[in-house]
Amino acid sequence: MTPPRFLYDFRSPDAWLAAERVVRALGTVPEFVPVDLDRLAAGGVGRTADPAALAERAAVLGVLTPRLPDPFPPVDGAFALLAATYAKQIGKVVAFSHALFRQCYAAGRDLADRDTVFLAGAAAEIHPAALVKGAELRGTAGRLRDATAAAAEAGVLDVPAVLAGGQVFHGDAELERAATALAGEPDAV
Repeated sequence: MTPPRFLYDFRSPDAWLAAERVVRALGTVPEFVPVDLDRLAAGGVGRTADPAALAERAAVLGVLTPRLPDPFPPVDGAFALLAATYAKQIGKVVAFSHALFRQCYAAGRDLADRDTVFLAGAAAEIHPAALVKGAELRGTAGRLRDATAAAAEAGVLDVPAVLAGGQVFHGDAELERAATALAGEPDAV
């Protein structure tokens, strides 16, 4: 059985909502995979969000009350994605990603500010110097490009997305459908 994968870009407010509940919805911890939204077919659709609608959806889902960053939605997530890709390499991507989503969407911190990324790193026990060095490695940039290309090849058009049971499920609203697909797999855990 292929474990489910949760694909996201920090610039997507919907990805934050999905990240807050993906483990509970799927009943397992998926592989967290940062991807570059701008390199997917939809080219940034996931970044558009109405603040009032986001707050309403967060309340319905029972997640943290949004305190949105300026600019909203975030436009520069390059360093954040590279840092998350590095965190994935060292086995800390889930903790790092949750912390960074919360810094951005629940604390209202600017995603482009490296201090925001460093705060998330601290929550995941990653030293700021390690985040900078890891994000600057050519191999890290290559892994992010490869993950994004693999997502596009699998049919991911936008984020958040879950790959489960050989299917792509787009958006926070499809998490339950992804769980059903996982439950239908013969070897699903």
